[in-house]
Amino acid sequence: MKPRPAQGLDSDALAALQERVGHRFGDPALLTRALTHVSALPAAQAQRRVESYQRLEFLGDRVLGLAVSEMLFEQFPEAEEGELSRRLADLVRKETCADVARGWSVGEVVRLGDGEAQTGGAAKAAILGDVCESILGAIFLDGGFAAARATVRRFFHDKMLNPVRPLRDPKTALQEWAQARGLPPPSYRQSGRIGPDHAPVFIIEVAVAGFEPVGAQGSSKRFAEQASAQKFLTREGVWEEGA
Repeated sequence: MKPRPAQGLDSDALAALQERVGHRFGDPALLTRALTHVSALPAAQAQRRVESYQRLEFLGDRVLGLAVSEMLFEQFPEAEEGELSRRLADLVRKETCADVARGWSVGEVVRLGDGEAQTGGAAKAAILGDVCESILGAIFLDGGFAAARATVRRFFHDKMLNPVRPLRDPKTALQEWAQARGLPPPSYRQSGRIGPDHAPVFIIEVAVAGFEPVGAQGSSKRFAEQASAQKFLTREGVWEEGA
């Protein structure tokens, strides 16, 4: 199905979307606004940004952050602030929100101007992520925080339990991996340096007892250490290639 034209949405499209999202709006106009990109409004309209989804996106971003923070706080009672922050950042990033919006088939109903529609705006992660947040903002206004929280939990809970990206830096992950196996902490040594003095490249090897060392390059010693730790984790199958 192609994206709906800018002039509006019919009641069947709105009803189907509400079924997918799991919230029946008392005020369907809120949902229509949540689906309205600024390009869909007349250029001469003085309030075009106010009438687009931008304000709802602002609100939804904060609602999502609070709902996810609460969910993480409950799910990981032993996690420190740093881990909770990394998990939060992973869940509220635009790519995650866009993935949720794709599950709602938002691209079929988002209201776009002709130019934006012709350049594939309905499939752009940035727009889909924004609309996910604007819909959450609309649900908050329509049904309160309890309704918004329920929607977040319904669609973000599995993503919370199955993060698609590493939530720790490679050095920390490697140290924890070694400790879990009763091994001494990994050791790092500089095995080389190449390039001019003004732009050196450092070669760092990481060694873990009982395993072959792994070397990697970086523009600083810290970057090289992180790269070597990541290379080690990838080699041992702890992290996937490209993680």
